[in-house]
Amino acid sequence: MGQPPVVYGQSSRPPRGDYARASADYTCAQDYAAYTEADHDTYRRLYERQTALLPGLASDAFIQALPSLGARDRIPRFDEINERLLRATGWEIVGVPGLIPEVPFFSLLANRKFPVTDWIRKPEEFDYIVEPDIFHDLFGHVPLLFNPVFADYVQRYGQGGLKAHALGACEMLSRLYWYTIEFGLIRQDDGLRAYGAGILSSSGELEYAVRSPEPQRLPLQLERTMRTRYKIDTYQQTYFVIDSFKQLFDMTAPDFAPVYERLQRLPEFAADAREAVAA
Repeated sequence: MGQPPVVYGQSSRPPRGDYARASADYTCAQDYAAYTEADHDTYRRLYERQTALLPGLASDAFIQALPSLGARDRIPRFDEINERLLRATGWEIVGVPGLIPEVPFFSLLANRKFPVTDWIRKPEEFDYIVEPDIFHDLFGHVPLLFNPVFADYVQRYGQGGLKAHALGACEMLSRLYWYTIEFGLIRQDDGLRAYGAGILSSSGELEYAVRSPEPQRLPLQLERTMRTRYKIDTYQQTYFVIDSFKQLFDMTAPDFAPVYERLQRLPEFAADAREAVAA
């Protein structure tokens, strides 16, 4: 395949998954027969736990789209989801063995294909897993791909990622992904809600992100977000809040090249920075 699998966030733990099964673009067929009854039971229990936590914490758009995943008592089949997803927004999900390198990842998103890890965590990892598994990817990410505006944002992010790679700016752009698609909050008429997959698929961080007084919650600003480092092994200390998915889409319309050039001359923010960093 030419490139080794990549763990974003610089984890010392090697990626899981059978990369020998992957094609040149890192995609692989979902081996549905390989799932055990224990695997299906883990998915069912995770789904039940998370759905019970959603009211008052998850965005309305996510709650409305969640039934589109289909099966909740077993691991869904990717092809069944794709029948609905292609009709809704022209997206499809594709299996991958785990975390994949930047260029294949961005290329898939740019072509409206979302990579979904095809293995599920072990029962002893029920409460916490280091890297994304099929539950995180399906439950956390896929429902909002049924939302046309959010789906367009994710595609535009992928297109921007290919440009960022050519400019050596992937780290800055990855922070935008982290603080929106993974750990984003949205302000609704009835209060703050979560739309990021990392929050929505976590039993602990969901309430923490929305209700705890501990983290700071800042209005999403492109340059502030791109300058802010993030945590991969604890709850976030900073969250960025949007007013609508259209705001995300519109934010990614301009050419980021001048932004990258300017930010390379500026200091970064720590993940828990509470005040501006002097330029």
